[in-house]
Amino acid sequence: MIKILGIESSCDDTSAAVLCDRTLLSNVIANQKVHEKYGGVIPELASRVHQQNIIPVVDMALKEANITKNDLDAIAYTRGPGLLGSLLVGVSFAKGLAASLDLPLIEVNHLQGHVLSHFLEEQGVEKIFPSLPFLCLLVSGGHTQIIVVKDYLDFEVIGETIDDAAGEAFDKCAKVMGLPYPGGPVIDSLAKEGNPEAFSFAKPKVADYNYSFSGLKTSFLYFLQKKIAENPAFVEENKADLCASIQKTIIDILMIQLIKAAAKTGIKDVAIAGGVSANSGLADRLRHDGQIYGWNVFVPERKFTTDNAAMIAITGFFKFRKSLFSPLDVTPFARSEKGVRPNFDSSDFSG
Repeated sequence: MIKILGIESSCDDTSAAVLCDRTLLSNVIANQKVHEKYGGVIPELASRVHQQNIIPVVDMALKEANITKNDLDAIAYTRGPGLLGSLLVGVSFAKGLAASLDLPLIEVNHLQGHVLSHFLEEQGVEKIFPSLPFLCLLVSGGHTQIIVVKDYLDFEVIGETIDDAAGEAFDKCAKVMGLPYPGGPVIDSLAKEGNPEAFSFAKPKVADYNYSFSGLKTSFLYFLQKKIAENPAFVEENKADLCASIQKTIIDILMIQLIKAAAKTGIKDVAIAGGVSANSGLADRLRHDGQIYGWNVFVPERKFTTDNAAMIAITGFFKFRKSLFSPLDVTPFARSEKGVRPNFDSSDFSG
């Protein structure tokens, strides 16, 4: 029985989780509400709060798992991508704890963790897992990608955003409407009360299975500026319809490319992952289209969509089985060498 402590600190959530093989024993997350009043995450504040949170969060994760640090077999941690200051807190703590316990360290790509969260097991919960290979649409605030998951540690990115991510589009469109941060969940909530056909926005044509959202954000801003000039109360009077319409447009853009990718690859197991996979409209659309195209659809539980250490621990488990450990002198990275790509080639899993 392999017991792994996972540590996640890539943005503003401090999280620790304990896994026994693939079974989750605990998953503790400390949120930072302070960023809401600034309309976005302030990196310096985030790293300071991580320093305050990481020891009590890890302690609580061990206690909830009913084990001690001496029962652990390895420590997995997020190396990147993310905010460098935040990552440094988690990486430094993981190194120190591993060295003091003489345990192996396992570096984890944050994006890979989102995808592999689909393989987490929970005590007393029956689950169906994707069959390999499967297709995964990874959608978050900083990344939008279509990935062929050939094996647990063998990923191929076949489509990605050429500019902004879907999550960023949600948040920026919410901001120009004066909605609070984070804007994605607010849009999702208001969209349920609106008419998704009320307003029409252009969808970009991008080659292959790639995405683009920068043009949509700009056109939405110009659309609002024009309407507000005609009627200063336009946004307030049409808020639900605006949210429903922009959400439908973003989901349409995401699904058009995913449908193309599924048709080309012939893969029938299709999943979503990442923060935006918590969007109810996207999940409903995936299930709807899955029935049309005969897909086996996998939508993560909401608690595994946002940043969490459980997904880091499960990735650590798969790497532990292959003895893919990292040295103590490893440093975190804010972005992958190829920009927003997660670098899921075999070289990433050599330790």
